[in-house]
Amino acid sequence: MDKRLDFGKLTLGTCYYPEHWPEELWRSDIDRMLENGISVIRIAEFAWNKFEPEEDIYDMSFFDRFLDVAEQTPIKVIFCTPTATPPAWLTDRYPEVLNAFIDGTLIQHGLRRHYNYNSPVYLEKTADIVRRIARHYGKRKCIIGWQIDNEFNCESTEFYSESDHYAFREYVKAKYLTLDKLNEAWGTAFWNQTYTDWSQVYLPRPTANGIFNPHQQLEAKGFWSHSVREYCALQSRILRENIPAGQFITHNGFFGHLDSHAMTQESLDFLTYDSYPNFAYVLDFNSKNPMKDRAWSWNLCHIRSISPVFGIMEQQSGPNGAYGGGLGASSPKPGQLRLWSMQSLAHGADYISYFRWRTSRLGTEIYWHGILDQNNRDTRRLAEVKQVSKDLEKLACVKGTDYEAEVAIAFDYLDDWDSENDGWHGPVGRKSQDSWFDAMQKAHIPCDFVYFSDDCTAESLRRYKLIVFPDAAIVTEMASELLHDYVREGGTLVIGPLTGYKDENGLVPMTDAPGPLRDLAGGITDEYTFVSRYDDEPEVDLNGTAVPAPLFNEILIPETADVIGTYRDGVWYEGKPAVTRNRFGEGVCIKCGSAFSEEAVLSVLESEGIASPLSGRVDAPQSVEAAVRGGVLFLLNYLGAPAEIKVSGKANDLLSGDTLSGTVTIPPYGVLALRDWQ
Repeated sequence: MDKRLDFGKLTLGTCYYPEHWPEELWRSDIDRMLENGISVIRIAEFAWNKFEPEEDIYDMSFFDRFLDVAEQTPIKVIFCTPTATPPAWLTDRYPEVLNAFIDGTLIQHGLRRHYNYNSPVYLEKTADIVRRIARHYGKRKCIIGWQIDNEFNCESTEFYSESDHYAFREYVKAKYLTLDKLNEAWGTAFWNQTYTDWSQVYLPRPTANGIFNPHQQLEAKGFWSHSVREYCALQSRILRENIPAGQFITHNGFFGHLDSHAMTQESLDFLTYDSYPNFAYVLDFNSKNPMKDRAWSWNLCHIRSISPVFGIMEQQSGPNGAYGGGLGASSPKPGQLRLWSMQSLAHGADYISYFRWRTSRLGTEIYWHGILDQNNRDTRRLAEVKQVSKDLEKLACVKGTDYEAEVAIAFDYLDDWDSENDGWHGPVGRKSQDSWFDAMQKAHIPCDFVYFSDDCTAESLRRYKLIVFPDAAIVTEMASELLHDYVREGGTLVIGPLTGYKDENGLVPMTDAPGPLRDLAGGITDEYTFVSRYDDEPEVDLNGTAVPAPLFNEILIPETADVIGTYRDGVWYEGKPAVTRNRFGEGVCIKCGSAFSEEAVLSVLESEGIASPLSGRVDAPQSVEAAVRGGVLFLLNYLGAPAEIKVSGKANDLLSGDTLSGTVTIPPYGVLALRDWQ
């Protein structure tokens, strides 16, 4: 099912916390929002105490008063379930609802997301509060939809409470039925880990050196994902039983150890995302890269793979900063707030909601700025929001349309989770993924992401001329079938090293890699070696050009494939096959024996005839991102300096209304939206 957002028009919103501000500010705040182009607010995700100040004592009057004010205006409301922050009375009385670290230490009240998904008490309390607020507020005419919880797995992606251990045991019982099958799947013959009674089975627990059974660890990640999905489904069922038809249900975020594709298909109408491009700098204070915020397009590709038209529930509007250390970044420079909004829009967002309306005057996030500062004066950021609202009117033609790409990078949750703790699979996969995304960004070649989840079909893959699965140590049966269909019917598949190295439990079978894709690749892997950091980086002669062959090298044995790349001198395997190309059905499979470099990516794209949508239209520097949506070519300049482009022929810029031709300058952090080429 195509899970896409439809608000009827391109829409701006903001996150608002009436519990943080005097009631006499509510109406003036809403009026001010409307004056600046904001027509939707999100409320209540951290406000459990406002509904249930003590156990079984309910008071809905606070948000009734706020919604009474909202309904005097045209503002619309997204109402949230408040389960991300269980109140102190609950965690004090029922400590079993708390999450725990791997050593069993409980994560106490005082931050957020301190609960676990499997506590019977918390499931009961969740069902009760969600049912009560849905029944009470659902009939409100200003409410257009609901957000479940807030950012599942944001603060932690691992859960080790007693409830989780018990639920995990029941989960694997249902999956394997017998201990013999579990022992086989987990490889417990190694180091004498064999289980002889179900009572011995737990989630990973502390070990002498912090290294765990990798198969048990992979199982745990699947279980944690299952737990979140079940918890989300519980709330979704209750909401759908108690709110009017037409009010949507969503969730915000994309975090680890969670199959967000499955969760969306099971429980949501569409997914939304919280986009903070300045995190790229928060996480690396010493970065001199002036374009790191551009990397947030990578995250938007993930969201678009779930909901082709999606919403941004939290779009960064001010500088980041929080207590606790490690979080702090400069204020968005003039133009950057608008640039980041256009980045989201170009990648598929029809709804952009800024976090937050006014910077908090209390708590952990007093430095996590919103559109306004605590002093409540108009800001430069507010002026940019108003400009974005005017921009959206000019870009109405892209509403509901898809991002356009001929290339897709493929992912699989099981494979991703395995790579987190694998000292070979992880670094090789991350290097290859980065090389593909970075090379295509610099070459102005848009790309999509696809996941081998239950909503993936052979038909959905056929839209792409080329699919690369660069990190595929685990190739599931589903992925294998889809990729065989894709290539057989004319697609081009590119795979990298370690492909098909493991089975779905993370065990290594006694077969040649690339395992289930052997017939597609037209050959097998003979030998392989990690490239030591003390060695000179090997090179491959690929399509007549020397390209780097970083990190990991496989020597290939072609069976039906042609050799199109060999290792160059300087390594003991010089002259050996490094890259092959195999015809399968109507399509082609290219197998690369090394981790991908950007140079190798560009060579493959060129040899397979993949070109940029800018070709023959625009000559632009690498600092400009190209994105095509609804026939509109977006050009986004991430630098604080002007970017010069050359337009062939003539094109209309929807934002300025100008007809552009020849040499054109995009201002610092500026955006063009080109259409109607002549």
